[in-house]
Amino acid sequence: MRTNLERIQRDVEALAAFNSTPGAGLTRFSFSEEHRKAQDYIVAEMEKAGLQVRVDACGTVIGRLEGEDPDAAVIMTGSHYDSVRNGGNFDGPAGVITGLETARVFQENKIRPRRPVEFIAMVEEEGARFGGGLFASRAMTGRLTAEELATFTDADGVTTGEAMRAFGLDPAAYKQAVRRRGEIKNFIELHIEQGPVLEAGGIQVGIVETIVGIKEVEVTITGRPDHAGTTPMEMRADAFLAASKTAIAANEAAVRVGEGTVATVGKVEVKPGSFNIVPGKVTFYIDIRSKKLACVDAVLDAVKEKLEELTAENEGLSYELRMMLATDPVDTDPHVCAALEQSARELGLSSKRMLSGAGHDAMVMADVTDIGLVFVPSRGGRSHCPEEWTDYDLLQNGIETVCATVEKLACDG
Repeated sequence: MRTNLERIQRDVEALAAFNSTPGAGLTRFSFSEEHRKAQDYIVAEMEKAGLQVRVDACGTVIGRLEGEDPDAAVIMTGSHYDSVRNGGNFDGPAGVITGLETARVFQENKIRPRRPVEFIAMVEEEGARFGGGLFASRAMTGRLTAEELATFTDADGVTTGEAMRAFGLDPAAYKQAVRRRGEIKNFIELHIEQGPVLEAGGIQVGIVETIVGIKEVEVTITGRPDHAGTTPMEMRADAFLAASKTAIAANEAAVRVGEGTVATVGKVEVKPGSFNIVPGKVTFYIDIRSKKLACVDAVLDAVKEKLEELTAENEGLSYELRMMLATDPVDTDPHVCAALEQSARELGLSSKRMLSGAGHDAMVMADVTDIGLVFVPSRGGRSHCPEEWTDYDLLQNGIETVCATVEKLACDG
């Protein structure tokens, strides 16, 4: 193999050190001190690999290896390096490190591509700080809006735009990050599977054919805070009870429509938040995913119907629903899939075509280019937790596959 296992391990461990919750999983929120340190490391490693490095208007680090034809559409690879709260060391950084190691292989083997190659590291994919997610890729594809920068806030009430400004970026310039169709020939992302399929089958490399569609909504139900002991059950406007019924409706709808559709309520905020007060206000978030957009929409319709029913039955209840993220199901490019499959075969690696149940920046980048998505095995299928793990040699298999494919596409494509 041309990639270096020790360097890959060093990169994983170095990035894992930039963490606000040491000993309790990885927490690296966008535009934080930990983000700054990780960015500095990535920039330094890109420069060592001989890349021309810049940071775009929305915080994506871009390292460019010039091609013999500098005007040709670029081959791009990378992923994100923000994290969820108390997550793992591989979700996102595995793909960033793929870019770093591929750049080093090109440098060490004096590979001069015909097309330029860009190695990128993106931010706020998870949406863990501000909600929404897929921030950098949405900025690059023109989906990001000024309204979002002004209204999406973190737990302390800081808007995305304010955090960008404090980080040294100009939120008013966000449109400068946009890349037009035709600029990028292919985008390839490596990611950990975050599921058990590859490990269970003893498969070394997953080649994704379809990425699920996702809709994430914020629901706020306003009721009336009252004394828990003196307010009769039939006279309450209990916001949490209504939220619970809505969550059940989402769950039942996902089961009913089938097609692998899932609905999750993973975050709930109850106010006033006291054991002896009837909840007066609840904000919760519903994540709906399916390979079929019609199934996603059917679950969302069921949620809206339940909210209308509950507020009609109890005049003390009202609700607001805000869309935080909406992405359609996306197919990867068959030619890129075939190239990845060929690379794996030539490397003597087993591979499997598969579905991605998680959203990734690649699916947004499909707005402007043809994409490929590669998975490497996750131990026990675990992710978004401290126990998330991929053996370094298994990660190297995926990196080798991407590296070989990027070389083919950049030199011959």
